Formats: sequence, C-alpha cells, structure tokens
Amino acid sequence: MQTIQQKFQIEYNYAVFFTHRLFDQNNPLLRDFFNNYQEQGFQRKALIVADDGFLANYPELRDQVRAYFASSVSHIQLAPEIIEVPGGEASKNDPAHFERIAAAVDIYGIDRHSFVIGIGGGAVLDMVGYAAAVSHRGIKLIRIPTTVLAQNDSGVGVKNSINFHGKKNFLGTFAPPVAVFNDLTFLRSLDDRDWRSGIAEALKVALIKDVTFFEWLEERAVSLAHRDEDAMAYLIHKCAEMHTAHIAGGDPFEFGSSRPLDFGHWAAHKLEYLTNFEVRHGEAVAIGIALDCVYATKIGKLQQADLNRILDVLTKLGFELYHSKLAENDKINLRNGLQEFREHLGGRLTIMLLEKIGHGVEVHELDADIIAKSVDYLEAFSAQPATIDVKI
Repeated sequence: MQTIQQKFQIEYNYAVFFTHRLFDQNNPLLRDFFNNYQEQGFQRKALIVADDGFLANYPELRDQVRAYFASSVSHIQLAPEIIEVPGGEASKNDPAHFERIAAAVDIYGIDRHSFVIGIGGGAVLDMVGYAAAVSHRGIKLIRIPTTVLAQNDSGVGVKNSINFHGKKNFLGTFAPPVAVFNDLTFLRSLDDRDWRSGIAEALKVALIKDVTFFEWLEERAVSLAHRDEDAMAYLIHKCAEMHTAHIAGGDPFEFGSSRPLDFGHWAAHKLEYLTNFEVRHGEAVAIGIALDCVYATKIGKLQQADLNRILDVLTKLGFELYHSKLAENDKINLRNGLQEFREHLGGRLTIMLLEKIGHGVEVHELDADIIAKSVDYLEAFSAQPATIDVKI
C-alpha cells in the first residue's frame, strides 16, 4: 500500500485596534477596515450580536451602529436584527443562545464572505466566536470587547467556546478573528468589580513574563483600583501586546500541554463553578494566582518576600484572596478541579508556578496536602489585618 503524506501551512493575520468612540461618524477606523472588503461579485453582510447588559448602559449604540453602517460602510449589508444575549457565563451555559445565533446566520444569509460581529465581555465573545466558527465551517469574526478582561486578554486571542455538562469551555474552537476593536470609552460602563476583574489577567502575564510590568502594576495598584483611565489604557495595550506575542511565538492552537497563560486558572475555573459564577472570572483568577503562589512558596520555589509583594498588590487592587468554597467538602471539590484540568490537557498535567516574579516554571504534579495547606494559608491571611504578615 502506498501512503500519501499531506502537509500545509496557513498564515493568520489580524490587527488589534485601540480607539475611542468607534461608531462616531468622524471615526474612520471601521470604515477603513471594511474598505478592504469590496471585491466585485460579493454581497457582504454583517450580523451583530451584543451583550444585553452593555446595551442597557449604551442604549444609543443601536442607532449609532445602524447609522454608521448606512453612511460609512454601505457596501456591507447589516442584518436588520441586533441579537442580544446575556452577559457573563450565562451566555455560555445555555445552548439556546448559541442556537439563536446559528439560526440568525441562516435567516439573514450570513455566509463565509460575511461577518459576525460580537460586542461584549469575554464570555459573550467566546460564545459568539464559537457560533461563527462552526457556522458554514467558519464565518469571519470581528470582536469588539467591552470589558477590561476581554480587551487585554480573552478578546485578543484565538479561542472560542461554550460550557457543557458543567465543564468550562468544554466545546470550543481555535479560530482567530479578522480584527479586534478595543474602544476604551466602553469601559466607563463597567461597575467596579468588572473594572477590577480584568486587571487579574494583566497581573498574571506580568508575573510569568515581565518583572518590569509587574513593578509598574505594583506602583499603580491603588490608582488602577480607583479607575485611573490613563493607567488602564496603558495596562490594556501592554497586556494585549504580550498576549498576542505569546500566541505568535508559542503554540497558538495548544497541541501540547504547555499553557503558560493558564497560570492561576486551574483553581479559578473550578471556583467559578462552585460559586455558580457569582465569582467573576478575573476574581477567581486572582484567587487562583494567590493559591499557586502560596503553593510555590511552601515547596521552596518562590521566596516569601516575593509572595508578600504579590499578595500585597492583589489586596491593593481590591481582590478577595479567599472563598469558603475552596475548603468545602474537605477540599475534595478543589482536588477534583485539578483532575478536570488534567483531563482538559489530555491527561498530562502541566501547571505554571513561579520561581520568582517575572519567571515561571512548569510542573507536572501538585501535592493535594500542600494545596490544602495553601488554602488554609489564604484563609488565615484574609482574616488578618492588612498590617500583619502571615508567614509560610
């Protein structure tokens, strides 16, 4: 028998734009982007799916979007309906939202020469991206993130997903967008929790990759917590830059089990489910980072002084570093989360731990007893006045 060996490569290119008032008639950014899609013979269309909570804060956006398309990009036929979906993990937990988008793709004739435009936070963009990726085997996706977390992390990457059978991101695709538009004015709609939540992902990437960026965050933790917009603009750009550089230079479709950007996430994913998503993703990541840093200190990888700095920054940013669900059921639920993460990685556990601020190392096993002691440490730390150090 003869064998045919196939091999080919596909190049992906997309830009992450930073702007203000994206749909203002005087802002040419979207118009210039869509002007690249004017080939003869194609009637390009666009379907918009938006976070209903965001639209409640920006009710004028519906009319602004329609007016912008009518006057500035008239060669793109906008679907008459703007699909509204709930924000947060609710959009990923209920398959009815995914099915609504797929049905709208069919009803409005959104084909592979057309666009699905997602406007919202990271969870909404995950779900919209998944619907776009599997409809017609892939419709062009434009992301317009409206939260800190989506603008600096999830919205600029290549992952799309929904939750399934109680497991986060169980169904998903690797499908890059054709563009990401970060409108910094949209962040003004966020409450303090969502403003803060996205900073956890910036701290994550600083801790594993860039001590200078960590020091910048350390110096500005209080001003960031008090909604300094200039500081946040820098944070988002820097974090998005580091995130996209990591994707380009690493394993973008995660064929291996090494996922440095999942630092702090194994416990975070489980905590989100254990709290029925009452804890935001970024809040859970902050706790997950704290837990893994305490663990690293307990096994002698991370110095106590570095741990103190990390916990101090997290506290100044306003994060809670302990939740009672971590200790529930004699911590068995948390250990189950580690096993689920192992399964998610294909059977070989790979966890990023810190050796020092700005430098992480991968380990392939975690000790359940030390995890439990690390949870106890965070409980004790959180119960103490801010002026008291809790030593390992």
